[in-house]
Amino acid sequence: MPGENLSRDEARERAALLSVDGYEVALDLRSAVGASEEGGPRTFRSVTTIRFRRTGAGDATFADLIAPSVTAVTLNGRELDPAVVFDGARIALDGLEDENVLTVDAQCAYSRTGEGMHRFVDPEDGEVYLYTQYEPADSRRVFANFEQPDLKAPYRFEVTAPEGWTVWSNGAGEQGADKVWRFAETAPISTYITCVVAGPYHYVTDTYRRGDLEIPLGAMCRKGLARHFDADEIFRITKQGFDFFHDNFDYPYPFGKYDQAFVPEYNLGAMENPGMVTFREEYVFRGKVTQASYERRANTILHEMAHMWFGDLVTMVWWDDLWLKESFADFMGSFSLAEATRFTNSWVTFANNRKAWAYRTDQLPSTHPITADIRDLEDAKLNFDGITYAKGAAVLKQLVAYAGREAFLEGARRYFKRHAYGNTTLADLLAVLEETSGRDMRAWAKSWLQTSGVNALTPDVTCDAEGRITELAVLQDGDELRPHRAAVGLYRLSPEGALERYARAEADVTGPRTVVGELAGAERPDLVLVNDDDLTYAKLRFDARSLETLRAHLGDIADPLARALCWTALWNLTRDGLMPARDFVAIALGFAGRETDIGVLQMVHAWARSAVTHYAAPAWRAEGERLLAEGGLRELRLAAPGSEQQLAWARFVAATAHADADFLLLEGLLDGTARIDGLEVDQELRWALLGPLAAHGRADEARIEAELARDDTASGKRHAVRCLASRPSEAVKAQAWAAVVESDRLSNALVEATIAGFAQPSQRALTAPYAAKYFEAIERVWAERSIQIGMDVVRDLYPALQDSPETLAATDAWLAGHADAAPALRRLVLEARDDLARALRAQECDAAAG
Repeated sequence: MPGENLSRDEARERAALLSVDGYEVALDLRSAVGASEEGGPRTFRSVTTIRFRRTGAGDATFADLIAPSVTAVTLNGRELDPAVVFDGARIALDGLEDENVLTVDAQCAYSRTGEGMHRFVDPEDGEVYLYTQYEPADSRRVFANFEQPDLKAPYRFEVTAPEGWTVWSNGAGEQGADKVWRFAETAPISTYITCVVAGPYHYVTDTYRRGDLEIPLGAMCRKGLARHFDADEIFRITKQGFDFFHDNFDYPYPFGKYDQAFVPEYNLGAMENPGMVTFREEYVFRGKVTQASYERRANTILHEMAHMWFGDLVTMVWWDDLWLKESFADFMGSFSLAEATRFTNSWVTFANNRKAWAYRTDQLPSTHPITADIRDLEDAKLNFDGITYAKGAAVLKQLVAYAGREAFLEGARRYFKRHAYGNTTLADLLAVLEETSGRDMRAWAKSWLQTSGVNALTPDVTCDAEGRITELAVLQDGDELRPHRAAVGLYRLSPEGALERYARAEADVTGPRTVVGELAGAERPDLVLVNDDDLTYAKLRFDARSLETLRAHLGDIADPLARALCWTALWNLTRDGLMPARDFVAIALGFAGRETDIGVLQMVHAWARSAVTHYAAPAWRAEGERLLAEGGLRELRLAAPGSEQQLAWARFVAATAHADADFLLLEGLLDGTARIDGLEVDQELRWALLGPLAAHGRADEARIEAELARDDTASGKRHAVRCLASRPSEAVKAQAWAAVVESDRLSNALVEATIAGFAQPSQRALTAPYAAKYFEAIERVWAERSIQIGMDVVRDLYPALQDSPETLAATDAWLAGHADAAPALRRLVLEARDDLARALRAQECDAAAG
């Protein structure tokens, strides 16, 4: 759509020209229920009045609106012809005065892609649910506005909804005698964090109290999920979070009430709309899950709460500084989780899970500094990535070590008070941190925020004849060498067999080689851990003695954080083609059964499967699959009955099922003829067992439909669609491909489920013909579909399982022949190419080990 991809330059020009005094938005959502109109999208009426002032030179600008049609446009009493001023994405405005009033009456479309006003029909009971999702720029799909983060304004929403519905927005609301819902005016906020949620949601309330402060709390989900909804636990984490942030930020929560909605078919984990946070409903657990799932949900709740200050109260000027909210929220999620909730080991999860995402993203050809160069909205959409979130959070953890905890928190307090309800850049944050720490933050920022890439730190140990360290140095490599405040830990095997730390020293690691003098004279270590306690952001390498120790004794490391760091380091060695995939599999099968941290265990499970699928030599792949299946079954039988480890191993056994005996076990668990003491086969586990059977031709359409009849819910429908698409049949693959690539009838959630079923590691030959079709289709898909669906198709249908030089050459040929394709599209293809090239290098390493 012309004009849909707003550029940074256009946003700067518009911000220099005008300021916004307020919005009044009236939505009529009664059309959400009942029969749809023929011949076009289902629409709702949206009437917006914007009051704004001209503050710069010029008398022309534009408002943003993506809508099927506009009924009327009035500017300062002048009626403008919609056919002339509206092009489908923008409304041209000229003749501006010092003070202006713009009213736009439009028909906006309900969404099925999770963007704008998403409409969901629950297959279980036919009820309709609505919610909005805007970041970075989809509020213009619901009402006319100036869609950029630095044009903040207060909002008044009113909504006419179907009979019997409840409606929520950012401010407190009530339904009048005329049946219209009206909401209190918001504080000045950005367009992308306004929100409307409407429908027959199940709603639970509570109150947070702290001194004179009272915050009304609400939590909601679909009626069909109400029996699974643990609102008390959600409120517990919410209250603990408010306590933590009030203790440390010295700025009361500024947005009145605090609702949290768990909504269907959500594209993200959650969204920080002030007073009305939205989450994906998969955080309402329908069956037994491990504590890692509860921890992940709690982290997300606290991440979004941190945004109330970092992002909502103080907002970046443009998406270049997206990290000013996302990195801080990611850091604060783990920080508050460790200090205010029962999840005291959250830094273990951060080291093992979040940072693994960052390390992967930071080694792609599309890597970028934490403060990125965001030219337009398509760039912005792709930069919600592992660098902006997890690397930024890791760098903030390094900043806390560098500047000191109290200086960091005092800097945050001054930042909020100085810039409340405003917009900031990197310079504004550095200014307060320099005040509070006395450190040169610009030098730190240049090294950590304005460069890209990840360093590797390797120990270099020299010992004398008596087995004492004469010198221990840390070697640093990478394109950009950075200052690291790092701890170096020395570990040795105790007589009882534990691998324990006996010496530790912190050092400022700078340049290519840094000697840690404090450790000279210590006894020779069995293991050197060069980023002990995970203070910095770097890949860890090992000297030969340390690596041999880990091969034999990884499970003997007593400290869970140290153990998690070693798991992550070994995985990075595998991905980098420095350790054969079969070696990682052997270590995983040797020690995963002794892993006490359930989140780390589940991460190791995922890595082990990925090692066999992508990084093992093709000639060894079948052997690797056999080893995983046999090892998983062995650990399942050893796991304590009813434990979360047992559940994790059961899911691993299902995912790695390889031989007839494996499939017979899955079938027996489903039909009740097999039993594992303590293992509850609930509905979610049933789907996990059925998926592999479908993918290997052991469950046909009738069997899948029978399972759906047991679980005729929205969740069941998604599982069934995935299972149906995973069957090993040419006709099935053709149907799945057409449903996603050639049609736009599926919702975002069903697109995701279909793609997940389409690509199965056991079906490489079956899906091989789609490699060429992928390259023929992606430019058209990118042009015709929403950016979310375009990203799903381009990223997830890339023929990664056709892991051959021929696929790499086909990718290069597409890139060479499409130099003028949309930059965001090219970025996605470049990233997929890099993953494939990495896999081929790792396969060569693994083959050499054979």
